[in-house]
Amino acid sequence: MSTDHYFTAQPASDDERRTRTVHLAGRELEVEVAPGVFSPSGVDKGTAVLLNGVPTPPPSGNLLDLGCGWGPITISLALEAPHATVWAVDVNERALDLVRRNAERLGLGNVRAALPDEVPADLEFDACWSNPPIRVGKQALHDLLTRWLPRLADGAEAWLVVQKNLGSDSLARWITDTLGLQVAREASSKGFRILRVAG
Repeated sequence: MSTDHYFTAQPASDDERRTRTVHLAGRELEVEVAPGVFSPSGVDKGTAVLLNGVPTPPPSGNLLDLGCGWGPITISLALEAPHATVWAVDVNERALDLVRRNAERLGLGNVRAALPDEVPADLEFDACWSNPPIRVGKQALHDLLTRWLPRLADGAEAWLVVQKNLGSDSLARWITDTLGLQVAREASSKGFRILRVAG
């Protein structure tokens, strides 16, 4: 039994690649998934709630998928905003490899899969869509959001999906109190809350 977490940099579990058919951005797509990466069987419930509740992304600029996993949010952003650059950021190197392979498989040349330190430090983002890794623990999650949410461009928005019973409302308060960003509870569905953070 592997003790891997999806936020492990180099998962120890067997890198057994599988293909899955998923529904993203209004179309059926074949993607590659693997163990040791978040939601290895397909699109998880939280991500599906987020993708069903977000507005159309900006048509250009730099868009961020924070904690990208194998790439369902990245793929959706890249398909819906083909003239934007989509930054898929994760600490999990297997996840980043899957994102690159899935982007290549789908002909998405506007995807940049990167470790956090590989993203240019002065880059601002015109939107962020994220199913953040709540289970990394409160301090690690706060450090993650402190690093990335202030990099929203003026007028940009981050859309986050968080399970209600894992502290979505307290996280919203923390973002406002600590980072000084306004948070709106946009929607609730299937035990998840969608938060809109204004840059």
